[in-house]
Amino acid sequence: MDSLVVGKANVAPADVIAVARGNARITLSEDALAEMAGSRARIDALAAEPRPVYGVSTGFGALAVRHIDRPLRAQLQRSLVRSHAAGMGPQVEREVTRALMFLRLKTLASGRTGVRPVVAETMAAILNADITPVVREFGSLGCSGDLAPLSHCALTLMGEGEAYGPDGVVRPAGELLSEAGITPVELAEKEGLALINGTDGMLGMLVMAIADLARLFTTADITAAMSLEALLGTEKVLQPELHAIRPHPGQAASAANMLKVLQGSGLTGHHQDDAPRVQDAYSIRCAPQVAGAGRDTLAHAELVADRELASAVDNPVVLPDGRVESNGNFHGAPVAYVLDFLAIAAADLGSIAERRTDRLLDKNRSHGLPPFLADDPGLDSGLMIAQYTQAALVSENKRLANPASVDSIPSSAMQEDHVSMGWSAARKLRTAVDNLARILAVELTASARALDIRLALGSGPLAPATAAAVEAARAAGVAGPGTDRFLAPDLEAAARLVAGGGLVAAVEAVTGRLA
Repeated sequence: MDSLVVGKANVAPADVIAVARGNARITLSEDALAEMAGSRARIDALAAEPRPVYGVSTGFGALAVRHIDRPLRAQLQRSLVRSHAAGMGPQVEREVTRALMFLRLKTLASGRTGVRPVVAETMAAILNADITPVVREFGSLGCSGDLAPLSHCALTLMGEGEAYGPDGVVRPAGELLSEAGITPVELAEKEGLALINGTDGMLGMLVMAIADLARLFTTADITAAMSLEALLGTEKVLQPELHAIRPHPGQAASAANMLKVLQGSGLTGHHQDDAPRVQDAYSIRCAPQVAGAGRDTLAHAELVADRELASAVDNPVVLPDGRVESNGNFHGAPVAYVLDFLAIAAADLGSIAERRTDRLLDKNRSHGLPPFLADDPGLDSGLMIAQYTQAALVSENKRLANPASVDSIPSSAMQEDHVSMGWSAARKLRTAVDNLARILAVELTASARALDIRLALGSGPLAPATAAAVEAARAAGVAGPGTDRFLAPDLEAAARLVAGGGLVAAVEAVTGRLA
């Protein structure tokens, strides 16, 4: 198990994934502890003053007009967390909650929130003990932070609410903390607010989606190359000089990937001999342009994620010069926009992959392949319904591409009158990414079968990289040509190969590193 040290500076995307998915253990650096102690001294000084200070000695949101006397401030923090832990619906995934907590811990460690070191130390201990608060699907509007999700996590720090133990069983959080030897935190001034006022949920999901989509864009280049080869297409459209005159980086990267995958093929480049076909269809010929546009969108999302990872989001914040200032940095618009952009890119990448699959199955457009790649067409249906499933997933992703970030809805008695809906954008992107992996898995199943049929018909040889892809699919449990069989297990096996990165690894063993 890896371990990492969280300091007062920003963390990397790989750190988020290591904690969320890899259970990496966390320690806090000495400079982070010192920074937190210093900023806490400033909050304590403000708490002692008679004038009201937002978040320290007042209510919150539309209730900020009330000054809270010092004896009631611990109760104020408890009440804030309890009342804001108002999520409903299904429980979100463990990795999402761990990313959410780790990113809030990262901001606490920056020293800009004014919490005591013990608060951050307790959060790190909970993560290290593999205790995961129960967080619900609905409750965040993506402004003033992911309030409800973060509040459910803060509740666990207080020893209240429910959480998963290391065994995955949901139990009272207080029991789990006691068994792990962790003392619940008694929140002091501003600490409840600091625990819930961030974009951590949507950012954590963005970081994980970026990692998953980077792998799927490479996968899409592989399956597109396999389809091009199976359809006897030409690789000449992938020449680097053609992409240099339209210098989008993502387009060039996708074309280069496809060219590497097709190197050594005996099937490509001959369609000029087929008189009715002068050029390949758009779904083949424009594959680098579509996938490349998505890659460039992904690069922009990475830039936004890096900036957000370098941020300390809270309200109010303790500035390096000691001032405590209110701000609007908790608004999730920058993150929400790119989450929506990525959902659009995922939908379009899946759409063009489905068009290639349909072409492979249509005897009128597949250039000699049997209808639906069936063994005995009419008696066998082949992959006919696999394409139906793929089409259903594509249609679902088109609906999920409808942006959440344009759908502001006012809250808190019109004090919070414009919100980002970034959490909702992140939730639908997670579904879109899962769907895209399945869509590409169907194209892999179809193109691998089509390539085997070409070989059986005496064509070839296959490119060494596409041959490795076919072999990986077969080894994973995706059957080759033959009479009809129970198809769902094959498609699930293909989906696991795609989502887990096995297909990319098999091809890169031949081609070297792909973009």
